Amino acid sequence: MKEMILDYIRNEYLDEEDAEEIELDENTPLISSGIVDSFSMVSLKRFLEKKWNVSIPDDQATPQAFDTVTSIIALVNRIKKDA
Repeated sequence: MKEMILDYIRNEYLDEEDAEEIELDENTPLISSGIVDSFSMVSLKRFLEKKWNVSIPDDQATPQAFDTVTSIIALVNRIKKDA
């Protein structure tokens, strides 16, 4: 899951120059660093929902929940467990 999300972020939100400058890992701040903005967060949410067949409630799709890949994985796992 971690690598799929990291690959998605690299491919969708980073251009070649950014990809070389930014060391992206599961703890890299996404929202607070500007890699993911509010519009990108919506597409990332859709990607997660389709890929893992979950429905992420809007009230749980917060900037805090989407700020790192680690927090995104925790959110998806929590929703999958509660389903």
